[in-house]
Amino acid sequence: MYKILKIVAAALGLIGIIFLIRIISVGDEAIKAGDDGSVDPIAYVAYVILAITLVFVLYFVLKNLFTQRGSLRSTLIGAGAFIGVLVIGYVVSGGDATIYKYNGLEVTAGESQIVGAGLVSFYILMVAAAATMLLFGIKKMIK
Repeated sequence: MYKILKIVAAALGLIGIIFLIRIISVGDEAIKAGDDGSVDPIAYVAYVILAITLVFVLYFVLKNLFTQRGSLRSTLIGAGAFIGVLVIGYVVSGGDATIYKYNGLEVTAGESQIVGAGLVSFYILMVAAAATMLLFGIKKMIK
C-alpha cells in the first residue's frame, strides 16, 4: 500500500509540475485574459489531491473512532459542544430588518441571522481558545 501511495503521489506531483511549467510558459497576460485554459488542469489536479486526502482522513478517523471507545465518547462530547456553540450563536444573533443587496439579490432576514450566528459563534470560540491558552499558560508558570 505504501508503494502504491508513493507512486500515486509521485505521478500527481509530476503532473502538477508539468501543468505549472505550462502556466509559467503562457505568461501573466494570457492568464489574466482567461482565454488560454492553462489554469484549469492544475486546479483539477488539486481537486483530485484534495479528494484523496479527504477520503483517507475520513477513513482513518472513522476507523479509529469505532475501534477505540474512549475516543468516540470524547469526540461526541466535542462535537456536541461545538453544535451547542452554534445553537447559542443562532439564538443570540437576530435577523437584520435592513434590506441588503448582494449580486443583485436581496438578502433575507434568515440569511442575515445565519451570518450573524456564524460571527457570534466565531467570537465565542475565539474567546474560549484565548481563555484556554491563558489558563494553561498560567497553570504552567505556577508549576
